[in-house]
Amino acid sequence: MIISKFTRSLAFALALPLTASLTFATAAHAQAYPAKPIRMIVPFPPGGGTDILARLVAQKLTETNHWTVVPDNRGGAGGTIGIAEAARAAPTGYDIVMGQKDNMVVAPWLYKNLSYNPVKDLTAVAHVAYTPVVIVTQANSKFKTLDDVVKAARAAPDTITYGSPGNGTTIHLAGEIFNSAAKIKMRHVPYKGSNAAMMDVLAGNVDLMVSSVPSAMAQIKAGKLRPLAVTSAKRSTSLPDTPTVAELGYKDFDVSTWYGVFVPAGTPKDIVATLNTEINKLLATPEMKAAIIGQGAEPQSMTPEQFGTLLKTDYEKWKGIVQASGATIE
Repeated sequence: MIISKFTRSLAFALALPLTASLTFATAAHAQAYPAKPIRMIVPFPPGGGTDILARLVAQKLTETNHWTVVPDNRGGAGGTIGIAEAARAAPTGYDIVMGQKDNMVVAPWLYKNLSYNPVKDLTAVAHVAYTPVVIVTQANSKFKTLDDVVKAARAAPDTITYGSPGNGTTIHLAGEIFNSAAKIKMRHVPYKGSNAAMMDVLAGNVDLMVSSVPSAMAQIKAGKLRPLAVTSAKRSTSLPDTPTVAELGYKDFDVSTWYGVFVPAGTPKDIVATLNTEINKLLATPEMKAAIIGQGAEPQSMTPEQFGTLLKTDYEKWKGIVQASGATIE
């Protein structure tokens, strides 16, 4: 009995320094992050809405916190290549990704052999912004209104073309949903990113482009693109004079997209909390709000839990939308 008590006492005494060391190490880990540059994966080529917002967040985190956040464009396959790379990354907080609705909740129901499950393989960190989709045409186009497009498409089905950043994006499906709502058939022309589609609509090689507002905003401001309608339930703050599709007679039409930061599943909760806190601080500043609105998006902060709920809800919602459209991608 004496030996047993002594043994237990000795074990307890030896454990105290170890416990203290572990506690100190955990605290030091939390305080040290980030101790090296953070890579922000951008799953689209430069110039699109996702790229614009990702670079804005990376720049402001670097300027405000003296972190080093480096954007890394990994475009292709509707944004799924970059998301897959983020899902495979080590859960250390040094590989983060700017995901959006297309590659997080639409793509899983379109691609037959997608290598990631967004709900299981990634953790929602911080919602950044949401934006309506805008239907635009070249400033000198014969289409002055959305009704002009509908009349032309009904007169000559499958001859009016519209570009998008790629197959399976929310933007592509917004065009298909409008085809269905208006009972017309426009021909979809997919591109590898918004910038390529933008160049072709400006050149007149496609009649229209369905785009996120941030992707189109610079050319709209420059007077080179004419916005015909936005697809959200209410008008865009950045395009207050542009009507919604619903206002033009297509009741309850509402398609928008969101953008936010994700990390690989298993990333420590303290790192997720740190990233969320710092990004939300940025979103609360007048400067950041103005910058996001200036790009055509609407800033909106959330907790990781709120953003995770949005991810799961939209993931299930878009399953039905995609299946109803009949769209699939090999």
